Amino acid sequence: MAIGRPREFDADQALDRAMEIFWRRGYEGATLDELTEAMGINRPSMYAAFGKKEQLFRLCLERYVNGPASYVFQALERPTAREVVEHLLRGVLEMSCNSQSPAGCLMVQGALTCGGAAEAIRKELIAHRAAGLDRVRKRLEQAKRDGDLPRNVNCADAARFIVTVIQGLGVQAASGATRRELQGVANMAMQAWDAIARQ
Repeated sequence: MAIGRPREFDADQALDRAMEIFWRRGYEGATLDELTEAMGINRPSMYAAFGKKEQLFRLCLERYVNGPASYVFQALERPTAREVVEHLLRGVLEMSCNSQSPAGCLMVQGALTCGGAAEAIRKELIAHRAAGLDRVRKRLEQAKRDGDLPRNVNCADAARFIVTVIQGLGVQAASGATRRELQGVANMAMQAWDAIARQ
């Protein structure tokens, strides 16, 4: 039985480079020429290894969620609701203001300008964001059951507030806001959180 030729590229490295292009340009803004050039492979090799553009984007999104955006999962493990919120804000600042990666958030920027041809991707990113919101809400509800938050706190509203700030910080970072400016917003968000937690 004949043995196929081994791949002449590092698949993990290629995915990291493709993820960066999608992160910078969004799903529709990232062209196949840009992607293959960044990945150091030709189109047939890309299709053979990762599938078409849509499948490649999904692989990159999974890599993003479990890599640069993994601070979300780490935050949800913090022992108190305040530490959860603090870690989420710190995490988005670290990720969005990291000079080694694109500014902002792939899950927000990836579909901001998606047209009809990318409707499936837009819906998938909306579902990812909704799942993130749900995870934060459930963690706050657990804090409420544990007595870490007052009984009258509306966990759904509180979760949406925090997630809105996080997404807004990503958009602001992508628009050129400095780390210092974004830290000021994060500080104000923590003051607002402290007011919520004192209700």
